Amino acid sequence: MAERDFDFATPVHAADSVRWSRFAGRDVIPLTLADMDFAAPPAVIDALRRRAESGAFGYGQPTASLVEAVLEHCRRAYGWAIDPHWLVWLPGLVPALHVACRAVGAAGDGVLTATPVYPPFLSAPIAAGRKLITLPLVRDEYGQSWTWDFCALTALAKSARLLLLCHPHNPVGRVWNEAELWQIAHLAEKYDWVVVSDEIHGDLTHLGRHKPFATLAPELAQRTITLMAPSKTYNIAGLACAYAIIPHEGLRNAFRAVAKGIVPDVNVMGLTACEAALREGEPWRCALIEVLRAQAAQVEQAIAAMPGLSVSRVEAGFLAWIDCRDLPVPDPAAFFEAAGVGLSAGAAFGPADAYRRFVRLNFGTPRGLLAEALARMEKACRQLFAASVSNE
Repeated sequence: MAERDFDFATPVHAADSVRWSRFAGRDVIPLTLADMDFAAPPAVIDALRRRAESGAFGYGQPTASLVEAVLEHCRRAYGWAIDPHWLVWLPGLVPALHVACRAVGAAGDGVLTATPVYPPFLSAPIAAGRKLITLPLVRDEYGQSWTWDFCALTALAKSARLLLLCHPHNPVGRVWNEAELWQIAHLAEKYDWVVVSDEIHGDLTHLGRHKPFATLAPELAQRTITLMAPSKTYNIAGLACAYAIIPHEGLRNAFRAVAKGIVPDVNVMGLTACEAALREGEPWRCALIEVLRAQAAQVEQAIAAMPGLSVSRVEAGFLAWIDCRDLPVPDPAAFFEAAGVGLSAGAAFGPADAYRRFVRLNFGTPRGLLAEALARMEKACRQLFAASVSNE
């Protein structure tokens, strides 16, 4: 089934959408929060409809059928044979980050992550009483993509007990390759890190198959907490269903103990949607990848033509990290919002001084709406530079 068999041209959002309600009543196209403007897969909608019609909304739990769907998905998508006992069900990855920071080590221990990064990676260690250690990613020698400064990482390694790895990375859009993952793995073994690998965008790689960190070697799996969810892939984040894969029994027990009584169970609609997505959503996912690949290229081409802006290649997901440091404005997010495009401010993704002149753009929206947003951005940039020239 191809893109034409599903509707990716009609924008879909509800009145209670966090992203859209932020700019309600204003002519601003919101390309901020990381959900998409595409309807969820028909198979998921049908499964939710059947569950709603049953009238049964009592306490639920993952069924054997759902667990088998996760196991089969891991086998099919990653070549990873997991034990059902390794699964810990969660209402989202953000609480999982907080639980992991409390379950590993002790107060004052170092938690290391690479920036820019999804903001909860920065807040979870601090909330847990840990020491946050950040390592800035760097541009490669061609300036086309972001990578690790492994010399700097090695220098920080002994200060950390826990590594929060974003793979694929939000917001820079990298899919860490196997050589990069192995360099991280060698440090993890040498310095006895536990690795929390957030792989929520793993099923949205634009080319090739995602390689979970834990699948590098069995001994690495024993020190890894892998976080996954259908939420980004199938646009069902509001249904709050995710799972951790934790092979090490002691680590799994510690994780469960911290979560007990604090982290709620997954609701029955989230469980229903998860199974339907994993069992029947593959044709829709493949069609979506075609859309996202084309729209990533659309964003890259458009940004390249805008004075003052540059963007690295997006290898997974629907988020683009835009460098505005050559744009002569102090607050790029505010500048583009005034031009009618809402973007995520870069300062939230790491040390504010380092990233305040970056923005993140969500291109998971119909192509026509994306084109209009990019046109508004280009017009604003050209007018700004024209005004600068005239004032000289």
